[in-house]
Amino acid sequence: MAKEKQAVIDRGFLNAALEGLELQRERIAGQIRHVKSLLGEKQPSAVPAAAAAKSEPAVKRELSDAARKRIAKAQKKRWAAYRKAQDAAAKAGV
Repeated sequence: MAKEKQAVIDRGFLNAALEGLELQRERIAGQIRHVKSLLGEKQPSAVPAAAAAKSEPAVKRELSDAARKRIAKAQKKRWAAYRKAQDAAAKAGV
């Protein structure tokens, strides 16, 4: 595979973009809080660390042999399609 050239990145541009995105995130978070307050939902409170630590661990689900086989077959099919696409792309690029 040929290496792709990385574009020259202007840090000032990226900082300005980041600042703009953070402002949008805050604006959207405010709108979400407003809509939730109109719906009568309470703001989520922080769960104390002690309470979170005492909660029971999640129960691990067990798969049947048939389910495992279906999943394995589907994954093999996906990988075969991926490899076929990679081979076609490599041949087209040659």
